[in-house]
Amino acid sequence: MTAALPLPALHASHAGTWLRDAPQVAGGATRGCSKGEAVMAAADTPLLLLNAPLVASRLGYPDLSGLDLLELFAFVHPAKFCVPTPKGLAHALGLEEPASDDAVPLLLQRAGAALVGMCESPDWAEREGAWSSLQSLARLRWPWAQVLSPHIRQPERAEKWLFARLPEWEEAPERAQPQQVLLDELEVEGQLERLTGEGAERREGQRQFSRGAGGIFAPRDKNKRPHVLLAQAGTGIGKTLGYLAPASLWAERSGGTVWVSTYTKNLQRQLRQESTRAWPAARADGSPPVVVRKGRENYLCLLNLEDALQGGFSGRPAVLAQLVARWAAYSSDGDMIGGDLPGWLGTLFRKRGIAALTDQRGECIYAGCPHYRKCFIERSARAAAQADLVIANHALVMVNAARGRDISGRPTRIVFDEGHHVFDAADSIFAAGLTGNEAIELRRWIVGPERTSRGRRRGLAARLADVASYDEAGGEAIEAAVEAAQALPSEGWLGRLAEAMPAGPVEALLAEVRTTTYARDESGQEAGYGIETETAQLPGELVEAAGMAAQALAAIRQPLLKLSGRLEAVLEDAPDWLDGQGRARIEGARHSLAWRIDLLAAWEALLARLGGPADPDFVDWLAVDRGDAREFDVGIHRHWLDPMKPFAKVVLEPAHGVMLTSATLTDRDESGPDWPGAIARSGAPHLDLVPRTAQSDSPFDYASRAEVLIVTDIKRGDIAALAGAYSRLIEASDGGVLGLFTAIRRMRAVHGRTADRLARAGLPLYAQHVDPIDTGTLTDIFRDDPRASLLGTDALRDGVDVPGRSLRCVVMESTPWPRPTILHRARRAAAAAQPGGAKGFDDRIIRSRLAQAFGRLIRSREDSGHFVVLSAAFPTRLLSAFPPGAPVIRLTLEQALQRVAQGVGAQDMIGAAQQEADTQ
Repeated sequence: MTAALPLPALHASHAGTWLRDAPQVAGGATRGCSKGEAVMAAADTPLLLLNAPLVASRLGYPDLSGLDLLELFAFVHPAKFCVPTPKGLAHALGLEEPASDDAVPLLLQRAGAALVGMCESPDWAEREGAWSSLQSLARLRWPWAQVLSPHIRQPERAEKWLFARLPEWEEAPERAQPQQVLLDELEVEGQLERLTGEGAERREGQRQFSRGAGGIFAPRDKNKRPHVLLAQAGTGIGKTLGYLAPASLWAERSGGTVWVSTYTKNLQRQLRQESTRAWPAARADGSPPVVVRKGRENYLCLLNLEDALQGGFSGRPAVLAQLVARWAAYSSDGDMIGGDLPGWLGTLFRKRGIAALTDQRGECIYAGCPHYRKCFIERSARAAAQADLVIANHALVMVNAARGRDISGRPTRIVFDEGHHVFDAADSIFAAGLTGNEAIELRRWIVGPERTSRGRRRGLAARLADVASYDEAGGEAIEAAVEAAQALPSEGWLGRLAEAMPAGPVEALLAEVRTTTYARDESGQEAGYGIETETAQLPGELVEAAGMAAQALAAIRQPLLKLSGRLEAVLEDAPDWLDGQGRARIEGARHSLAWRIDLLAAWEALLARLGGPADPDFVDWLAVDRGDAREFDVGIHRHWLDPMKPFAKVVLEPAHGVMLTSATLTDRDESGPDWPGAIARSGAPHLDLVPRTAQSDSPFDYASRAEVLIVTDIKRGDIAALAGAYSRLIEASDGGVLGLFTAIRRMRAVHGRTADRLARAGLPLYAQHVDPIDTGTLTDIFRDDPRASLLGTDALRDGVDVPGRSLRCVVMESTPWPRPTILHRARRAAAAAQPGGAKGFDDRIIRSRLAQAFGRLIRSREDSGHFVVLSAAFPTRLLSAFPPGAPVIRLTLEQALQRVAQGVGAQDMIGAAQQEADTQ
């Protein structure tokens, strides 16, 4: 029998609470207990727990603390994956998984013993640095430190500090321009066969898709006229290898780089895995041919970490910093969001400690940083410049094209997978918003830390002190910018707005925005929802405040422009003390300055329009953002009416070949696929381009593997009936249900009414915005347990890839109508003159959401299941969102429960059920 750690253990689920004594106490008996008894026990003595915040949530006692086995796992096995459930922990440690909830406390004791025992094992791969880290954690009074101390021996030689152990990246010569090559279709097919492997199923749809994808790599005929391909590939076509085949062939022949862009992190992970068929892990010189790139805010900032380790963090966040330092020594790429840092680690520490360890504010000092040559972000950027394949996301590709530091490194051959999301990504990237939170971040970037803040925030004066001392004009520009930035909001601005006591011209503007928005609100929304109003017929006080704020912003922009010019002059006539690193730091500062100058100019342009005629290319509105009964931002927003216009200019025009691909690239109504709509949303018409189109239909047999059930007897707005329907459907399916909601409030209500009942039946239920667990980890838990179910919102509709039995039923609470925002209303009005009109515009959005949600259900040939919509008045015109051949049945909840319980394939009941439903 596996040894057990001699400490009491506690487990709490929606089914109940169980407490197990230490083995030396009465043999370590396990007993059920009340929540109050569990809280009292935890207060008396440290208890073994698994995911303390989740246990605290289940017990209704937020201050619960103890010996969290996830923290111990993160210390012993940094950068190792573990699903944070009893079953997941058992599998990660090679232990027998618990058969029931009452067996979990014993598992926790055995898991603790296994982890502590590993610290004494000669096979412990992550021993280096552990002793030094433990000494720091002991000083922070980390509960596990006392337990671990006897089991981790002091090394004979002093361990190197983390920052001395990390490898340095090396500079590489600039890559030559790619050779112009033309790919033959037979060569592309041959490469595809090599990637799929001998004996693989020959899929004509995949071959056709791959041949078409090869066309985007042809030499460009005219300047600013890229090859553009829109390729719709149904689920199961194998589009990833379909485009990697010509991409790998072109990269090999041309010496160039292909960028593949995704919308979700799940697809990035899948792409990284699939790419191993085309490229080795490393070239002969050790460099990686495939690199995953994300925004700076995803990576650990070593300077922030150093500050946190040296007193910048205190209390529990300081413990997190030590565990992150353990991880950093073993991480493959320093990616903290979706990389090899466990997604659950940050959620164990309540405060946003993970975000504080990344470069969220664009404060990087580049070569001025003592860790510059070991920086994960710089390593990734340099590796990408030499890579054959860069796996990125839509936002990064657009930002890199718009304001990348290295023009020669901007992407020119791009595959946008999940291409149906390119419009949404462009809508976000090319928008502008003068809000309190954005303005205060600009102030911090210029001025530096507020008196009450902690951390390493540095203002312009600190970051460019040497330049200021050398160049008098540059120093004066910095002083002028710092002085002018005092007009921006400072700490406590939200409270001052609520008390009608704004400080400075920008806060005064935001106060008028807030007043006007509340005065015009007709939504009747409770405080948990944001409110907005258009920028028409504005009161004179707001227009006057906008003019004053615009002058204040211009006063900030002017010295920044002057400073940018002085930095350029310093580079052109470099002083003796300016070495290579100093030059790189100044180049980085110029890049950051250009970004802020553009931001200020965009804000000034936004304010100049207030009170005047509207710009037909833009949609402007005022908003107060609220959540959980509190305000968190106030501001003015501007979006392009058609964000594909700047996308075409910034991304398509400089490119040589671009492909947009997705299973749902086109809308499909009764007349078939809407290719004109897909072309319009690609941005190509803004360059007078006619893109090529291609379609490969899914090979899946939807007629026999899936059923769409439209439940007609759940009354809209009846929360009790909605919760009852979800509960009974999960029971009928025996778990494996993905529940999708259009409102967080209803999702929370359903979870609150059903979780306990389902847990008692051995059917765990998890939910976004309820369980203190990040979305990626929730998906991992759901995938790992075939009897678990998961409730969520839009992020789960698009970002979940769970093939197999773990997902066998998708339930939508209602028809996913678009939210009637000001932006949606403007775009709907613009669509009124187009084919289908305003109603067709809404229908396209709804059908796209339905198609994406349905796509979660069938991920492989072996998958089967039900797609359930709880909508009494589901419009028939929307049924074309589902794959041709998939049976669609309108029926009552009782009939739906029978079909779900029997599973797909009970063909003998279809006719009877349909007949009965038609008579009602």
